[in-house]
Amino acid sequence: MRIIISPAKKMIVDTDSFPPEGLPAFLPRTERLLSALRSMSPAALQALWKCNDAIAALNVERLAAMDLSRSLTPAILSYEGIQYRYMAPTVFEQSQLDYIRTHLRILSGFYGLLRPFDGVTPYRLEMQAKLAVDGCRDLYAFWGGTLAEALAAETNLVVNLASKEYSKAVEPHLPASVRFLTCTFGEEKGGKILEKGTACKMARGQMVRWMAEHGIDRAEDLRNFDGLGYAFSPAHSTESNFVFLKGDT
Repeated sequence: MRIIISPAKKMIVDTDSFPPEGLPAFLPRTERLLSALRSMSPAALQALWKCNDAIAALNVERLAAMDLSRSLTPAILSYEGIQYRYMAPTVFEQSQLDYIRTHLRILSGFYGLLRPFDGVTPYRLEMQAKLAVDGCRDLYAFWGGTLAEALAAETNLVVNLASKEYSKAVEPHLPASVRFLTCTFGEEKGGKILEKGTACKMARGQMVRWMAEHGIDRAEDLRNFDGLGYAFSPAHSTESNFVFLKGDT
């Protein structure tokens, strides 16, 4: 089993909690992306990033000083989004850290596929960014089947706790021998399942924590998740999509 999650836009540097255990697997590709970004003007970068002036200025400075091999933060500590706050890896016990080391993978437009303790530096590059590199029209084409191939070499079950923006960099390229299981968190209203962005991120983080606490390694055991008031809904679920609803038993 491998769990895939999205990164977060907000990143920090933490070189004190615990050291990185290695470098990202696709660093040569990351170096090509870095070169492409450095060749762009500040205005073009801001348009690519779709952000305000302050965020653009910060990330232009980061690009100029970026070192992909020094002063790195373990990936699991570097992201500060809602999902990561609910996962709360900084208070994991050793057994939970060991679990995510084996089972968790973070998708990234810049780094491709990260293990939790790979060393990273703050960057801004979403997977859906229209960055043309190496003759590829965007990052989906740039990464191609690389990320799916890496996952397929490790497991025959991918548990998808990533957003659609990131999961579509993997799912279309997986071989039929690998089961791709998405977990959906929502509420039923008017016969429809409604997903809310913030609530989904909270639930995804909580599920990673729950899986680490319980040492989950079978798809069937995911049905027992009951964090944040969610419960597995057999009526709405399929083999490729486990649906969890608020207040549904």
